[in-house]
Amino acid sequence: MEGNITQEVINQTEWENPDNWTTIYFSKKDSRSMVPKRNPKHGVTINFGNKYGARWIYYLFLFFFAIGLLIGFAIGSI
Repeated sequence: MEGNITQEVINQTEWENPDNWTTIYFSKKDSRSMVPKRNPKHGVTINFGNKYGARWIYYLFLFFFAIGLLIGFAIGSI
């Protein structure tokens, strides 16, 4: 019976486990990089236990850093 568990069931079980939720969601067993928040009406959050979820944070940081540089250069050239 244990071998018949699908990844969807594992993902749902991990999402429902309160031990995976603090201020962030962290589950290495959950295959999704983006998961619904505890209240799905509030959108999605990043799964920090997934390697692709961790990349989201890296890309977001780079994006905002680049925007900051562009604004800084634009203000500096005035």
